[in-house]
Formats: sequence, structure tokens, C-alpha cells
Amino acid sequence: MKIDRLVSIIMILLDKRRKSAQELADIFEVSPRTIYRDIDTISMSGIPVRSTPGVGGGFEIMENYKIDRNVFSATDLSAILMGLSGLSDMIRGDELVQALSKVKSFIPADRAKDIELQVNQIQIDLSPWTGTRNIGTYLEIIKKALQESRLLAFDYADRYGKKTERTVEPYQLVLKNSHWYVYGFCHIRDDFRLFRLSRTSNLRTKEVGFIPRDFQTPQLAFDDTLKTMQSRIRIRIHASVMERVLDFCTHEDMTPDGDEYYIVSFPFIENDYYYHILLGFGHRCECLKPLHIREEIKRRIQQMAHMYEL
Repeated sequence: MKIDRLVSIIMILLDKRRKSAQELADIFEVSPRTIYRDIDTISMSGIPVRSTPGVGGGFEIMENYKIDRNVFSATDLSAILMGLSGLSDMIRGDELVQALSKVKSFIPADRAKDIELQVNQIQIDLSPWTGTRNIGTYLEIIKKALQESRLLAFDYADRYGKKTERTVEPYQLVLKNSHWYVYGFCHIRDDFRLFRLSRTSNLRTKEVGFIPRDFQTPQLAFDDTLKTMQSRIRIRIHASVMERVLDFCTHEDMTPDGDEYYIVSFPFIENDYYYHILLGFGHRCECLKPLHIREEIKRRIQQMAHMYEL
């Protein structure tokens, strides 16, 4: 985990003085290239790391530099601790304990209670309410492949369930809307792709390594694009599904219709994903307008009913 490694490198350089890139790479089981990137990150954060070339050279924090514990406010430390705690499903237990203990070492005794109170005000739990598979093993495989620049191989199912075997150069682990993805260069598609872990199976690391290529981070925000694609439809819902409908719109989009129903201006795109959302509300949701969407929902319901008549 990068955060843990950065804190550890700072601690080592403060304690041991000079360390070469290769020595640090051996300690953390990563490549020297990764260490150089970490040192750049540490330097940009304001900690003066000096590089000495040649035999006996390496990295060291400038003499007489001390980390001022007061430079971190209670809010800063609380945010770091909450973030680390929220990643508990990604970081192994021993890694998490080490990272938390190192951050806590920056907390002055007279501020410990205040910071503990702030941390306890928010609880972050990224694990699903229910699930059929623990992805922790996959996360560990991908993290190792990222550190060692090794190829990943897996079977991948698209949204229609069609499976293909993929070989991918991994570059990032991405957490988006409670789902984990791996972003990498797909050898089959000859391009960068974002793969959802819940659609992968038989994930494994290949012995073959790869030389990392330049890449741009994936686009994860589609708000502007969605606004141009979405239209508003008119649906009538029962109060019992209001909480689920509010995942897609707001209270301002709802108008009471009697004691138990609401008329909703619902954002909609004419594709399978959005039709499945409406059908997922069952008989507690009726599409009122436009007529062609109402007719399409009716056709899909009849098709489903016909399947059960056979």
C-alpha cells in the first residue's frame, strides 16, 4: 500500500540516514523505479530529501530536519486515520496496524482525545451489505502484480455474460461507487480498459513481466456526458420503493399522489441498464410518460411472462 510505504520510507530515512534506491526497493519488495516515484512524492510534500550519486550514495533527509508534529492539525490527522480505516478491506491486517501506528505516532498526547473523537464521528465501511465472493484475494494478487510490473491473466464476462480470456498490463486499482476495478492495457483490445473485478474469474499473475508504458488515468466522472444523454420520464411509485428511487434523483423530483404514492420526474437513458432499473421496482412502479417507453416496458414484461408460460 503506497501510503504505508511512503510513511515507512520517511521513518527509515529519519532513522538510518542514507539509503540507496536498491536498498529501499529490497526492503519493500518493489522496483527501484517505484522508489524514485515515492521519493518524488515525499519531496513534493515538503520533506527535503537529498540524493547523493556514486558509490555509497543514496537518499537522505537533510541534516537537522525534524518533522514538526504540530504541522498536522487535528482535522488532518483525523482525515488520514479515517481514510486508512476505510481501506480495511484492501489492506492486510498487519499492514493496516503498522500504517495506523505510524500515523498515530504523530499525535501529541494533549490532542489524542480530540482526534479520537473526530475519527469516531465518521465510520467508513466499503464492504457490501451482502456478497457472494470475497475480493480480498484478487486485490492482493493485483497489488503484487502492480508492484512487480507483471502481467495479469483472467476470464472476463461482459454485461451480456459473454466470456473472453484477457491478458492485461495492470496500472491502477480503482474503487468507484463501492465497486473495485483494475485499469490496464489489454493485449486483446490493444488499448487501455477498465475491468470490474466482480466480472472476473480465474485471476492469476503471469511469470512474464512488462515495461510500463505512459498512460492517462481513466475518466471516472461522466456527469456532463450523462446530462446530454439523459431525458426525464414520468413515473408513479409506491412509497415503499422511495428509498431506492432516491439513489437516482432527489426529493425535489417527487410530488405526492395521494397518501402512499408519488409522481417522479426520473432521469432516464434508453438502454438496457435503465430499463432494468425500472423493472427492478416491480409492480410498485408505473411509467406514465412518454408513451413509447411505457410500451417498451410493457413488451419486456410480456416477454418475461411468456418465458414462464412455456
